Amino acid sequence: MRRATTLFELLLVLAILGILGAMVVPSAARLLDRIEVNGAATELSALFAVARHTAAFRSTRAAVHLDSAHATASITVGLDTVRAVELLHSRGVRLRATRDSVAYGPTGLGFGASTATIIVERGHEAETLYVSRLGRVRR
Repeated sequence: MRRATTLFELLLVLAILGILGAMVVPSAARLLDRIEVNGAATELSALFAVARHTAAFRSTRAAVHLDSAHATASITVGLDTVRAVELLHSRGVRLRATRDSVAYGPTGLGFGASTATIIVERGHEAETLYVSRLGRVRR
């Protein structure tokens, strides 16, 4: 007599795998959201650092422009766009900001009298960046 797997045993194993898969998928989606939000926040921090260094290196004003509707950020010096980052298509995140731009003066310090708060979010994950009046970025 040969032993074989019955249809009932196969269905039982598939049901257990389905239940385990249903428990793992939401946590994996949250992990992906957290990774993308963290990557976008790091990318924005680097963009602010580049703007600050560009302003000091060229001894002129540089500005970071934030477009919340399209989740883009760009550095402009005069009429030139030095660098642009598109976060909606590359990382699937949304931006909310209290200001639409942050400017740096020729010394590399912030130019203007107000701080900026930028929220990067995707799904249930969010990270906040604070740009001080001096132009420093804190997460």
